[in-house]
Amino acid sequence: VQLQASGGGLVQPGGSLRLSCAASGSGFRLTTLGWYRQAPGKQREWVTTMASGGNTAYADSVKGRFTISRDSAENTWYLQMNSLKPEDTAVYYCRLITLGVEYWGKGTQVTVSS
Repeated sequence: VQLQASGGGLVQPGGSLRLSCAASGSGFRLTTLGWYRQAPGKQREWVTTMASGGNTAYADSVKGRFTISRDSAENTWYLQMNSLKPEDTAVYYCRLITLGVEYWGKGTQVTVSS
């Protein structure tokens, strides 16, 4: 399994971005997909998770602004980020757990700045 995160970029405060996390392979079962982020000089932090049944959870810092979703046919997960703030600036990573095995994708840079 390989994960590819994409969609990062430079956006002004208040703007939006949609990140994608595409998983190669097939037959994913019992999957949990999480988004994490790491700002310069800080530890990596959890942002959101979607379980295989569709249940979602969000960090308080992004609740109401970020939305995780999945296109099962394409084995792709999305992170819609609205009302972005400068403190959302970080490298964003996706993490997939399937059948008890963990995979991480390379990060994508999100910069929120005027």
